[in-house]
Amino acid sequence: RAFMLRNRYCLWLVFIAVVVFQLVRFREMYGSKAARFLHTRSRQEFYPRVPNLRRFPVPDEKVPWSVPFPNYKPIQFTYAVSELTDPDIDWKGFSTIPFNADDKKRGLNRKSYGGPYDIVSGLPQNPMGRTGMSGRGRLYRWGPNHATDPIVTRWKRSKKGNHIIMRDGKNLLEFVAISRKDSSEWAIPGGMVDPFDTVFNTLQKEFAEETMNEKEVSESKRREILLQISDFFQNGTEVYRGYVDDPRNTDNSWLETVAMNYHDESGFTVGQFELTAGDDAKDVQWVELSRDLKLYANHKDFIEKVATIRNAFW
Repeated sequence: RAFMLRNRYCLWLVFIAVVVFQLVRFREMYGSKAARFLHTRSRQEFYPRVPNLRRFPVPDEKVPWSVPFPNYKPIQFTYAVSELTDPDIDWKGFSTIPFNADDKKRGLNRKSYGGPYDIVSGLPQNPMGRTGMSGRGRLYRWGPNHATDPIVTRWKRSKKGNHIIMRDGKNLLEFVAISRKDSSEWAIPGGMVDPFDTVFNTLQKEFAEETMNEKEVSESKRREILLQISDFFQNGTEVYRGYVDDPRNTDNSWLETVAMNYHDESGFTVGQFELTAGDDAKDVQWVELSRDLKLYANHKDFIEKVATIRNAFW
């Protein structure tokens, strides 16, 4: 009997050690606030833009793959395959997709910013744990889907612009925000990195498309916009690189991003930008940084980091 109790005790110690290791790994990969914001929206009951599609419920303690969940039966969902998406799993060449590597044939980076991810039954496994849904969902790629988030900021100034407005002894900061067409939530402008494109180019392109309506202007105006942005985006500060708690995530497909802050200390450069919503945005405006903000996914966490970097009011 004592032997059995000792074995059971040892098994519990091993189990606790595995769970602690997983949590430490999450923090190392995604920052000290991982436990607070990660994998909340990725488990929301209804999947976005698909009527009445519910996820299998996953309680907080069952999120890590290291925690046994024998009754786990995720809903399988993969949106229609197109020339823009990865092939379905029944494609005969699916096993040739080079996960955890550069896919030179398709011009894609299939590596995760958090490090190598597991491949289970031939499919990438979400490194942050269970989501209640398997398949590719509405995302384009199996495994990591790389995006960019350009955070353009300036100090909030008086109407005459001769002094910076302060609150509680700190300068007020503003950033360019868009209202998303798909959810009406306010967000940082940004988008997916296209095949054979770069993160740096995508940061500029997405900002131009969503906040300056670059796609709908004349060619001469388009060149002017791109020149303005190209010059301004030469000097940025990386705010975040990693997993995004996005409602489109699944067990086999998830969003990762590079968030960069481009700050205009004088306000003279961004003041010349003619903000006009375009592409995936239905509105665009300067928004004051505040802890009361409600933003898409975990964009608020990126904004808070910018406030810390700039020593601004939060």
